[in-house]
Formats: sequence, C-alpha cells, structure tokens
Amino acid sequence: MKKTLTTILLCMAAMGTMAQGWPANYDGVMLQGFYWDSFSDSRWTKLAAAAPEMEGTFNLLWIPQSANCGGTSMGYDDLYWFSNYDSSFGNREELLALIQTMRQRGIGTIADIVVNHRRNVSNWVDFPAETYKGVTYQLQSTDIVANDDGGATKTWATANGYSLSSNNDSGEGWDGMRDLDHHSANVQNNVKAYLKMLLDDFGYIGFRYDMVKGYSPSFTALYNNHAKPQFSVGECWDSSNTIKNWIDGTKSNGTPTSAAFDFQFRYTVRNAINQNDWTYLGKQNDGSWPLVSSSFQNGSYRQWAVTFVENHDTEMRSAQTQQDPIRRDTLAANAYLLAMPGTPCVFYKHWLAYPDEIRAMTAVRKAVGIHNMSTFFNMASAKGYYAVNVTGTNGNLLAVVGNQIASYAPQASTWTRVLSGYHYAYYLNNNMNTAWVDLPSGYYKNSRTARLYAVTAQTGAQLVYTTDGTTPTANSKKATNGSAIDIPVGTTTLKVALLVGGTVSGMVTRNYNIEEVDPFPAYDITVYVNADAWSTTLSAVNFWTWGGDGTHAPAKSSWPGDAVTAKKTIDGKTWFYKTFRINAADDYVNFVFSTGSGTPQTVNVENINHDAYFEVSAQKSGNNHLVNDLTSIYSSVERLPYSTTATPAPYYTTDGRRLSGKPSQPGVYIHQGRKVVVK
Repeated sequence: MKKTLTTILLCMAAMGTMAQGWPANYDGVMLQGFYWDSFSDSRWTKLAAAAPEMEGTFNLLWIPQSANCGGTSMGYDDLYWFSNYDSSFGNREELLALIQTMRQRGIGTIADIVVNHRRNVSNWVDFPAETYKGVTYQLQSTDIVANDDGGATKTWATANGYSLSSNNDSGEGWDGMRDLDHHSANVQNNVKAYLKMLLDDFGYIGFRYDMVKGYSPSFTALYNNHAKPQFSVGECWDSSNTIKNWIDGTKSNGTPTSAAFDFQFRYTVRNAINQNDWTYLGKQNDGSWPLVSSSFQNGSYRQWAVTFVENHDTEMRSAQTQQDPIRRDTLAANAYLLAMPGTPCVFYKHWLAYPDEIRAMTAVRKAVGIHNMSTFFNMASAKGYYAVNVTGTNGNLLAVVGNQIASYAPQASTWTRVLSGYHYAYYLNNNMNTAWVDLPSGYYKNSRTARLYAVTAQTGAQLVYTTDGTTPTANSKKATNGSAIDIPVGTTTLKVALLVGGTVSGMVTRNYNIEEVDPFPAYDITVYVNADAWSTTLSAVNFWTWGGDGTHAPAKSSWPGDAVTAKKTIDGKTWFYKTFRINAADDYVNFVFSTGSGTPQTVNVENINHDAYFEVSAQKSGNNHLVNDLTSIYSSVERLPYSTTATPAPYYTTDGRRLSGKPSQPGVYIHQGRKVVVK
C-alpha cells in the first residue's frame, strides 16, 4: 500500500515523541549523502531526484552544512547561520524542496551542525550580523575563547583594540577558525535560535554535531533540550571509551540527549580488511567494543551507537590525500555494517557504487527486524572469515564476511542463504517460514532479475508466485529455491509464497517501478584560454583542473597542473586548449589557469561541461585575475534551428533518456556524441 504524506508525517511525529537524541529499538538506516568535494553528486537537486531510489532503504539522510560559507566549501568553515543559504550545493529553495521531497518518501533529513568554531567576515574577530524574525543575531569578539589559536587570536585582538572572552576553551582547541565560548549567553542564544530555525523553518528532523570534542558535551544537552530534535549524533572522533564518556556527558535527567558515531566499530572493520585478518571482528564482539559489545553493561549503549565503515574524513580523497581508507572489500564491510545492531550510516560513495547490493542488504536487515538494540553472538571466527548471528524482532540473520567465506558452511536445515556477493553472504533462519525475494521493492533503471528463495525447514516446500498482483495459489506458477525471474520495464507487483502440502503461506510482496534509461552518451568538450593579458609570447598555459566525476585531475598532480602547449590562432589571438570527456549529465570540470610558475593565476572557473572560450582579464579579484567568458562569441557548440529536419541519429536528454525523434522543446540535448542547443 502506498504511504500517504499524512501517514508519513504522523509516523515521524510519533517517532519524535519516543526519545530525544535517538530512539530505542530504532530500525532505521542512515545515508551520508556526500563525500569530500561532492559538489556535483550532492547537489540538492540531484539528491532530490534520487529520492525514489532511496525510498524504502534509507530512513535518514545526512547532508552537508547548508548555509553560505563565502565561497566553494563543504560547509565546515561556516559563515552564515540565518540569512544566506546559497551554498555550494544549491540555493535555499532547492534545499527546502529536497527536505520536503525526502519527507514525502519517508526519509528525514539530518543537518550538519558546525558550532565549535565559526568563520569571520573580514578580520580575525568579526562575525556577520543577521536578522531572523525581527531579531538581529551576531557573535562578538568576546564570544571567542581566551586561548583561541594558542593565544595568537588574543595577541591580534589586543593589538587591534578587541577583547576576547575570559573563559578558555571547554574542549580541544582548533586553530582553523575562531573557537566559540559556549559559556557565553550570546553564543548560546545564537545557537539555540539557529537550531530551532533549522527544525521549524527548514524541516530538518535532527542534527549531526561536528567536532564535538571541541567543547563540553553538556552544551549539546543544553542545545538539544531547547531545540528537541528527533535525532542527534555527535562526531566524537576517538577509538576508545572517550566516545562512551561523551555520550554520558550529554545526559539530561540521567538520559543521554545524543548518540555518537561509533569510530571503534569503523576502526575494527578497517583493521580486519586492510590487515586481511577477520578475527578482528570476533575480538571486537568479545568485549572491546564500548558501545555495542554484548558483554559491556549488557549492551546498554547500543541505542546511542551510529555505526559506519567510511566517511568524508577517512576516505581516500586523492593520491595526494590518502586519509585512512578501507582499501578493499567495501561490500563485505557494508554487509557487516548492515547486519549489526546500532544505527548503520552508509557512506555515499559506497551507495553510488553498489546501490543494488546495499538495497538488498538493507531489505534483509529490515525483514529480520534488526534494530539498534538487537542482540548478537559470534558463530565462528577465523583469519579468513567471520560469522555472526543477529536476532531481530522477526527472526535471525547469519552474516558471514571475509575472503574465505566458503570455508564456513552453516547447517542447511537451520539456515537458507538469501543473498551473497564478493566476500559476503546472508542467511535467514529457517524458523521464519517465509518466501524471500532478493530484489527489494522500489524504483529501478532498466530491467532487473529477482531470485526467489524458500526460507523454511518444512519438507517438500515449493515456491509459487504471480506477477500481476494477485495472491498466489497452489495452481500458480512454480519456482525452485534460488531460481531467477526477469522483472521487465514498467510496473510489476510480484507476490511469492511457500506451498507446503497444498497450503500457501509465508507470502512476500514486491512492487517494482522500472524505467528504461539508455546509458549516457559521453562526449568531449574543448576548453580554450587566451592569456594575452599576461604575455603574448607564452609557450604554454597551465590548466589546474578538478571536480565532476573525479576523472578530470591534471596528469601532473602538483600545482599548477598540466602545461598545455596545444594552441591555435583565432581573430589574431592565441588560444591554448585542452579536451576533456564528459561522462554523465551532471559531470563538469573546474579550472584555474596560470603561467608556468603558477603565478599569476586566475580565479576559479567552475562547472564547465561544454566547449568554452575564456580570456584572462587584466582586472583582478584579490590577487587573482578575472576571466571573461567569450564562449557565446567563439563557441563551436552545434546550434540547430528549431525547425531543422530530424536526422537519423537519436537525441538524448542530459540525464540519458532517449527521444523517439527530434526534441519537441527548445533546450540542451546530446546528439551524435555532442551537446547541442535546440532553439
């Protein structure tokens, strides 16, 4: 049955009354909807468009800090809180539409909250003045901790006639920006109003607090008691009992007001994979896992554990910025994550790479009824594999992960394998007595295959199924355990049940909406730059490039990038040029042009996915030269009159949809491998 918006809102409202901070027995799954520099993949409009594929799999979506930071930014150098929501991911209207779209799909949006520190407007100690509901909010120099930046801020402030707070930092210091004094009544009033605005005006349902080791956890309790989010999770980046102690520090009336990301979980999974020793998982579950271990205070902290295996601070960002990544077995890591108690948070890169597998894993988790306080016990542990039995409200899941999972074979009379892939396998306990389909309900692009399973210990059980929405009977189509059926393009309701002794039972239903989408027709763009403003005798211009799908980095990975020598003369001007391949509708390339020494250089030229001509200007913004976009004058982009007769080659929309003929509306399309403008 299709959920109505009213039903979804009522469910979420009820969820909010269950607990402030994080609900007990919560069975939801969260998606981190970004990675580092994911400015294209995490645009508000793109995330909103992906809502149909996320529905049913994810209950929460954590997105980047959403206000303007004064330039291209992931949001952790926050500048505005109330007034400016034109961010690197979209504008205010697009953000509101994203949150509403997710809510309609049963997905709540989690805001990234950065209140440990804040960026200044023009000097070390000034902050923007912003008016919200008739009240002007502004932090003052006296809201900065006395020992900020190791005392350097105070030295500057004193020399320039400013005063700082008399209080030192209540947590760990960070010299990237100004650390705020959360003892200050003005800081507290600003933060409280900011958080309430995010919930009441934008529709967020919870918070992810950044860098919580930077200030006392008691302030998280203060802010959550005021704002009353349905969900709160802190980034207490540590691998020991410090995480548990931070959760304890957020208590109000004896109860924590916030969950925490379980870094211990993440580090243990990383060690198991990178060191090729899966016994790490078994050792963790024997008692050294502070939040979830069955032997640690009877697992009483499981409610407050948000587990994960990778995030934007641990991923490998580039060859130069290795970070601390999981270097293989991503699917096995997610299989373990999605089988265990706690609230799993899936990393966006993993979701983009393996959406079908992660959807299937999550479907098994939810069918079994695993929640954040579920119990588990080790079944087997060896260097080559680890097996764990997790109890949900509806049955038991046996998850086996490792590079030698074939070495472990559970009893067929007790377990039925319903899902498997590279270095992982899921088994359901036969006591569940149910049919199973490994392809979850939902929206898919292009036809799919579904495998049917009989999860039962009953002798002679068969599978019966229908694809027209009717209830299977003893006379319906039969299938053997593990057999596959094709799910075509269009809408299909698949119902599968057990047939034992003429009786039909254990039926499951899958509703599919499948759309045929052709692969995106990749095309080349050529970007030209004229640098006569620097010199008319240059032998090369350096192209520093980044962004898009990650394939556009310069061959020379250090600044100032590739020295481009290819050139042509147009209208008496020398144009240096380089060609790039655009691989998707939202792919693009960013540029900084410079001379061989890297100085002088231009401002950023961003989001280019078409042939383009740029002229370096003698004018500057700060220390960098402005750029004139002369594409409209020199562009070789094919421009077709609206009345042109259609050619045999097909046209595609920019999201890969093939048209039956020539476009009926003006716009940008892909034709014969190139982007074209139809008037």
